[in-house]
Amino acid sequence: MSFCCKCLEILIAILLPPLGVCLRHGCCSLEFFICLFLTILGYLPGIIYAVYVIISVDPDRYRRDYWQPIN
Repeated sequence: MSFCCKCLEILIAILLPPLGVCLRHGCCSLEFFICLFLTILGYLPGIIYAVYVIISVDPDRYRRDYWQPIN
């Protein structure tokens, strides 16, 4: 992922935290619902979690295991 794209996701996460997480991980992910819950509780916890998820959590880590056949 390019540096510019990640910076734009962080900017969107500061403005609307669930949208930034949705663009990175999808709208039906656990990260999205946690971010939505934290944003409802308070705007600042939602921003902190969204930036953390965008920077630290690799979305492909779980998808690779999902698509591999069981042998």
